[in-house]
Amino acid sequence: MKYTNEYLEDVNAVLKNIPELEELRGKGILITGATGLICSAVADLLFSLNIEQDYGMTIYLAGRDEDRMAKRFGQRVDKKDYVFVQYDAAKGGLDVKGAAIDYIIHGASNADPKRIMAEPVETMLANIQGISAILDSIDKDKLSRFLYVSSSEVYGVNEKFEPYTENQFGYVDILNPRSSYPSSKRAAETLLVAYAEEYGIDVVMVRPGYIYGPTVKTSDSRASADFSFKAVRGQEIVMKSKGEQLRSYCHVLDCASAMLAVLIKGENKEAYNISAPISIVTIREMAEAFAEAGGVKITFDLPTEAETKSYNKVPCSALNSDKLEALGWKAEFDMKRGAERTVLEMKQIF
Repeated sequence: MKYTNEYLEDVNAVLKNIPELEELRGKGILITGATGLICSAVADLLFSLNIEQDYGMTIYLAGRDEDRMAKRFGQRVDKKDYVFVQYDAAKGGLDVKGAAIDYIIHGASNADPKRIMAEPVETMLANIQGISAILDSIDKDKLSRFLYVSSSEVYGVNEKFEPYTENQFGYVDILNPRSSYPSSKRAAETLLVAYAEEYGIDVVMVRPGYIYGPTVKTSDSRASADFSFKAVRGQEIVMKSKGEQLRSYCHVLDCASAMLAVLIKGENKEAYNISAPISIVTIREMAEAFAEAGGVKITFDLPTEAETKSYNKVPCSALNSDKLEALGWKAEFDMKRGAERTVLEMKQIF
C-alpha cells in the first residue's frame, strides 16, 4: 500500500482518540487477518506508534503469504519490531511457541458476501476452528488478552428499528447457507467465553458495523467497497435497492482505534459494538456521500438472483456505541468527511 500524507495524518488523528495508549508500550501483539480491511489498519496504528513515538512493541503479523504482507506494509515490515507468522485460518494453528505475545487480535475471517455464498462450509469452519487452533498453539498462561473481531451480523433480524445494544439479539435463519457467517460468529463468541471460563483466558469481543476506507481491496464485493471504487474511478454508482436499510458505517481507522481502546480498557468476557454515532445512515445516504465525494451520479438497477442471495437483508443494522464510548473512545469521521478522505486517499493509492 502507498502511504499517502493524508492517510498518515488520519492515522495520527485517530490515535489521539484512544485512551491509555501507554499500556501498549513494549508489548508483543499478534494480529491475524493482517492484510485485511480492518486489521491492516490496526497494524498501521501500531507501526505508527513504534516509528513516531518509539513504543517498542513487537508486532507479529499472521497470514498466508509473506510477500503479500510485505507488499501491503512496505518498509514498515523491514524494521526489527516486525515478525511474520505463517497462518491460514482454514488449515490450523500457528508456530509461535516461545514468542513473547501479550495480546492477540484475531481478525482472520471471510467477510466477503460473494465468497460467503460460494464457500459457506469453509467460512463457518474457519470462524469456529480458527480460535481453538490459535489458543492451542500458544502459551495461554502468558497471554494477557485475546480480542476477537466478531460482526454486527450476530444480531440477526431485530424488530426494533433503532441502534442495537450488545444484548438485543434477533432471529437468524439457521437453514440459510448465508447464515454460515453470522451463526459461526455467534458460536465463536460463545467458544471464547467458554475458554475464558474453563482456562482463565481474558477475552473481549468487538462487533464492527459496516466498515469502509482506503485499506479496502479491489476484490471486496461489499456495497461500500463498490461505491468507493466507483467514486474514485469517476463511474456512476449503481444501487440494487432503494437503500432504505439503516446501517452503522464506520471509517476503518475509527474501527481500528476502537479495537485498541477495547483491547486496553474492555471488560473480560464482554462484547462491544463498534459504531460511529455520527455516521449512522441509510445505504442510500452512504451512497450519496460517496457520489458527492467523487462527483458522480447514482443510478438504480434490479439485482440478479445471485446478488440477492448474498445480501444481508436486515432492515436495521445500526449499533448503539454507548458501551464503547464509556471506555473513553470517540469517532473522528462522520459519513461525509469519511467518504471525502477515503476517495481522496484511494485516488492516490490505486
